Amino acid sequence: MLFESQIRDLYAMLPWVDVRRRKQAMRNIDSQKRRILTPDNIKEGSSKVIARIEEMSHFKKAKVIMVYFPVHNEIDLRPLVQKYASEKTFLYPALTHRKHKMEVRRFEPHTPFVKGRYGIPEPKTAAWEGPIDLIIAPGMCFDKRLWRVGRGGGYYDRFLRHYSHVYKVGVGYDFQLHERVPHWIFDKRVDRVITPSQTI
Repeated sequence: MLFESQIRDLYAMLPWVDVRRRKQAMRNIDSQKRRILTPDNIKEGSSKVIARIEEMSHFKKAKVIMVYFPVHNEIDLRPLVQKYASEKTFLYPALTHRKHKMEVRRFEPHTPFVKGRYGIPEPKTAAWEGPIDLIIAPGMCFDKRLWRVGRGGGYYDRFLRHYSHVYKVGVGYDFQLHERVPHWIFDKRVDRVITPSQTI
């Protein structure tokens, strides 16, 4: 029993365990703040973020854009998709049957969405194999150095490693932007963070 206790104590001292613990603490706080947002809060915040995205030269030039389906009161980009669906190709993430693997699927008008592994709606279309010009990603927390904290599964970090050449934008509410968030060697930064009142 003493040996097992010592092992647990040593494990708790490992640097990545401390980073993981601090990340989870920040997730808990920001997710609680998101839960109490009203529909008007979400609509107002989302419309301001969308307006900032529309001003970006990277967005104006992009032909193929990866977005996400909003859950748990996340910034809602669906109005952006609907507005530009006739002139740009939009992709949504989907989790595959392979462990910790994420792919993207094309959105088309009247595309049916089905709930995926974690209950997040995914388009019922074939996997996209072509290039991506712009990635717009959600997050639980961001900081002013452009580090991103996700939900904890590591899906986006693994996906973004394969698209290091693609311009990446993280979006969230103002309270999700911090001076510093904990990060580890496998985490990936974005190139820009957009909130309703700021662009970093």
